[in-house]
Amino acid sequence: MRGSTRLRVTLAAVIVAMIAGGLVLLSRPPAPGPPPVAEAPPVVAGRPPPVSGPVDARDSGRAAAVTELLAKRADAILRRDEALFMSTVDPNAEPTFLATQRKLFANLDGVPLSDWSYQIQPNDAANLAGLPSRVVSSAMAEELWAPGVRLRYGLREVDETPTARGMAYLFVRRGPSWYLRSDTALESVGRRSWRGPWDYAPCKVRRAKQGLVIFHPGSEPIAERLSGELDESVRAVTALWGTGWPGRVALIVPDSVGEMRALVGPGFPSDSVVAVAIADRIDPVTRRVEGQRVVTNPSGVRGLSLAALRITLRHEITHIAARGVTVDGAPMWLQEGFADYAGHRESGLSLTVAAPDLAQQVRTGGPPKRLPSDEDFRGRGRELDLAYQQAWSVTRFVASRYGEPALVEMYRSIAGAGSISPKAADDLLRRHIGLDAAGLLTAWQDYLRTELR
Repeated sequence: MRGSTRLRVTLAAVIVAMIAGGLVLLSRPPAPGPPPVAEAPPVVAGRPPPVSGPVDARDSGRAAAVTELLAKRADAILRRDEALFMSTVDPNAEPTFLATQRKLFANLDGVPLSDWSYQIQPNDAANLAGLPSRVVSSAMAEELWAPGVRLRYGLREVDETPTARGMAYLFVRRGPSWYLRSDTALESVGRRSWRGPWDYAPCKVRRAKQGLVIFHPGSEPIAERLSGELDESVRAVTALWGTGWPGRVALIVPDSVGEMRALVGPGFPSDSVVAVAIADRIDPVTRRVEGQRVVTNPSGVRGLSLAALRITLRHEITHIAARGVTVDGAPMWLQEGFADYAGHRESGLSLTVAAPDLAQQVRTGGPPKRLPSDEDFRGRGRELDLAYQQAWSVTRFVASRYGEPALVEMYRSIAGAGSISPKAADDLLRRHIGLDAAGLLTAWQDYLRTELR
């Protein structure tokens, strides 16, 4: 059935795993935000302000002034004081930037924030010598400075701990006062500001007992569907995984592929993705996870049947539940197979119906000759479909023969070990199911011959 296969493609793209660039997802760095604000023509008259690089970052007076400015900005957002918020923006900034800042403030109005604050990192100041001369001269200020800035925000009812993202802010001093001049000017020196959904359009929220859905006007129908399924999906995942996770989820529904890529990373295969689970940071010691979100494809998710939507949500939420114990380097067949097992667990779909490519493989050429490799999950089309169908069938086999508790404990043990030697992996497999990798392969092949004959 091609419809089922298409669902497999969309689910297949939800790859959770590696920590890189501050985003836990496919090792991709944060994506660029909206197009840069156009800078004004160079100002011929007047003396350009001095630019400050890392060597000046220890100026405690300047750091204190910018810290106070950002505290005022954060307070304005939390108190919903637009006048106070705009007072932190350079009144001589480009009109486009001023308008964008007003829209940002308005777009945040519907977001339930538990925290919004900034932290500056003076010793991480950008070297502004590389800025275009038009940026420097058009500022017409006594001084420019660009310390490292981290935005720390939390979603009420979801985030146990706020998450932090980098902002590429350029500040100007006019007399004794400092202002925010731009959040795009530093792109020319290799720094970009993180973009949230509020950078794109007004945000609306639909709440469920176990989380919330953030979306934009016009997406009410899909937001209602998602919020209506959220509680039951959390219940289903918890029934399998257990209660050792927060049990609350934030779903984000972007309006465009560009917005989705800003949230999940550039180059993401959006043409074959329905949703993706992301996280900003995992503490390797405490296993605490920050900034977990499920981001949907603005077009793909709207076309899902109810059954497909449920499978998708449960797959994604399983990644969120298991994220804290999943170490970089854990085998992809286990990560994705387990998430798919949770997704299909209460669907009532048989292996034949839900894994048509695997069924065809077994009937025409026999069972796979090996367990799926990590490389198999980097493919496209039917090859990627097949990798996911194989991985799901392995975990389905383990649960059917040894029970779901054994499957869960096997996941916790092996995924928690990360990248380990084949011998160490065999030892963990024997501990939980009494088979090494070779034995698992043989038993799984026999299972497929029986199930898909």
